[in-house]
Amino acid sequence: MASSSLNRWLRPEVYPLFATVGLAVGICGMQLIRNISTNPEVRVTKANRTAGVLENFEEGEKYAQHGFRKFLRTQVPEVMPSINKFFSNPN
Repeated sequence: MASSSLNRWLRPEVYPLFATVGLAVGICGMQLIRNISTNPEVRVTKANRTAGVLENFEEGEKYAQHGFRKFLRTQVPEVMPSINKFFSNPN
């Protein structure tokens, strides 16, 4: 019985579904870990929770302006620049 159900789900047609779901779970897990470990508003330990509202604007700014966002700020906002140039500049 287990062999037939295993063969039903391990077909090559199902591999893209596994990859897509795995990627989505990976992205969600990465965001949860990032949020728990670096977000200034999340306090995991009891000692930090008793502190109340903190005035930590520098830490919040550092969290909001992370490295990936700074990298994207320097990039051209085009998905495919070569195709855009091809269709916008008829020579």
